[in-house]
Amino acid sequence: MELSYRTIISLLLLFLSSSITNAEDLEDPSSSSSSSSSIISRFQRYLQINTAQPTPNYEESTQFILSQAKSLSLEAQTFEFVQSKPFILLKWPGSNPNLPSILLNSHTDVVPVEHEKWSHPPFGAHLDSLGNIYARGSQDMKCVGMQYLEAIRKLKASGFHPLRSVYLSFVPDEEIGGHDGVEKFVDSDVFTNMNLGIVLDEGMASPSEDYRVFYAERSPWWLVIKATGQPGHGAKLYDNSAMENLFKSIESVRRFRASQFDLVKAGLKAEGEVVSINMAFLKAGTPSPTGFVMNLQPSEAQAGFDIRVPPTADPESLERRIAEEWAPASRNMTFELGQFKQKANVHDKFGKPLLTATDSSDPWWDLLEEAVRKANGKLGKPEICPGATDSRYFRELGFPAIGFSPMANTPILLHDHNEFLNQDEYLKGVDVYVSIIKAYASYVEHTRKEGSKDEL
Repeated sequence: MELSYRTIISLLLLFLSSSITNAEDLEDPSSSSSSSSSIISRFQRYLQINTAQPTPNYEESTQFILSQAKSLSLEAQTFEFVQSKPFILLKWPGSNPNLPSILLNSHTDVVPVEHEKWSHPPFGAHLDSLGNIYARGSQDMKCVGMQYLEAIRKLKASGFHPLRSVYLSFVPDEEIGGHDGVEKFVDSDVFTNMNLGIVLDEGMASPSEDYRVFYAERSPWWLVIKATGQPGHGAKLYDNSAMENLFKSIESVRRFRASQFDLVKAGLKAEGEVVSINMAFLKAGTPSPTGFVMNLQPSEAQAGFDIRVPPTADPESLERRIAEEWAPASRNMTFELGQFKQKANVHDKFGKPLLTATDSSDPWWDLLEEAVRKANGKLGKPEICPGATDSRYFRELGFPAIGFSPMANTPILLHDHNEFLNQDEYLKGVDVYVSIIKAYASYVEHTRKEGSKDEL
């Protein structure tokens, strides 16, 4: 088949354009790939990969992260502690392997979306006229994972060489508890051999000009209360029916919730310092083809609650409250904490509260504060994170872990409709992480006598 001269030229131009696009990930870090437009473009590409639970596209996200690692000449390994759930570990080797290493952690999965509730496609990474990038994961937490990589790109371009080894982990399943990701990772020889010194993980957006930073977090307790009682006709009044018993428990829970919320409303405690409890589901009734049987009182009823417990709370006291007030056996009630009804620890393996020091006893905190200041940023008062992150698995082993997502002047939209991050804030965050990584990777005072375990 003969091709016209114009067709040949068009195909050649198309090939050259495609080659240039595909070569972007292999460019030298000092090239134009460090331009603002390229940085934003890579962020958008990561956001466009649909890694929403319960069916995250881990294959595509893994290939993307590995391509970025290759473009930066980082060492890379991929593990599957559980089949089809890849755990990516990258390494920028330091010149002094005796120094404890730095781990920059981020998760690749995101929470589900209700497509019809979004003003822009949630995996389109739409950039509007104000510079806002709309996508699931733009705040939680694909932004931070890419900021790590972009910061290293800038540091390499500047000629910086780390003293400490810097690891980057891109982990699965954080949004469903991290049990097949970081929880298994910290129990592995790979983790032990990293000679870890400090972990940086996700934080939260800040509506003010100060960045939020977290030294601890509330542990999730997922509680299911089950009530039983005599079934019977819908018109008959019974004592201690399943529904009556459950409603008594719900009212008791509601009063406790109100007492905790009142402390927050009065400004006496921050949100992360109180025990929060919210009902997640209510299950009762006898199904029928058209809904439920209305003239039959059920013999069983259940309610599920999402409880978040700060490390400063008394867990034994809370368990007694559950057993004696919310689900007493005297009212034919049982409760479940564990298995998929998660109950996380509030103390580390040494019996201490899961807290990372934020004073002079922890050099990493001072380094962080100074690094953010040098990047023209400011940290707010250290907080207990209201939600749960993978940081808890590191803190349980006694390692310091700081939650930090550099997003100032940004509404908190994680897990919300129309999640977005402004491109200028994202770019500022890259520079903040340049400063942090440089400070951490250059710090020499913190050593271990037993020698190097820093191997990938």
